[in-house]
Amino acid sequence: MISSSIEDYLKAIFQLSSEDEEKRVGTNQLAEYLQIKPASASVMLKKLRTKELVSYEKYGRIELTAKGWKIAVALIRRHRLWETFLHQKLNFSWDEVHEVAHDLEHIQSDKLIQELDKLLGYPSHDPHGHIIPDEKGNFSKDERVLLSNLEGGQKCRLVSVRDSSAEFLKYVTQLGLALSTEIEVQEVREFDGSLLLAYDDRAESVSQKFAENIFVRIL
Repeated sequence: MISSSIEDYLKAIFQLSSEDEEKRVGTNQLAEYLQIKPASASVMLKKLRTKELVSYEKYGRIELTAKGWKIAVALIRRHRLWETFLHQKLNFSWDEVHEVAHDLEHIQSDKLIQELDKLLGYPSHDPHGHIIPDEKGNFSKDERVLLSNLEGGQKCRLVSVRDSSAEFLKYVTQLGLALSTEIEVQEVREFDGSLLLAYDDRAESVSQKFAENIFVRIL
């Protein structure tokens, strides 16, 4: 039986490495992501290595083994299906679903998740635009880039967010943005990388940090 704590570590490693395949995921990066002390992360990593869920050397890159990857993807699938259920069936807003889904994702029942998937009509994406892996752990291909990579004059559609925190999602909503919003990048300011966006008959200036947390599809 895999504990919820172990699952959380595996999911964190998966998400950190998925953001950038070339990114070095080390103990300090993992500790910062989980908001814990590096020493605590080191203790857990030794346990995960003993269980053959990760491979790493001290001060080296942390990688999931095939066994660890399978567990992480299954957890992500459960989490994103629960988020979708809460949003579609129980009227939770997209900034409310994460914390509740985090508790529900640790329920380990294959039949429950199969029936949940069926009930929802086999969704491909969760309320934040993230891909939901299928029952075999496969991810559908999704062409997307960060908003921060666009240049002035380019048009795009918002397809997902990198930061799923309630604070960030509330800010996105306050700006009047949502999934599928069509955006035109009118200007990228050289001084600080901030962007002037036009959408839905309004114009807003956003920071580079904001743009680095928004995924779009170029039109």
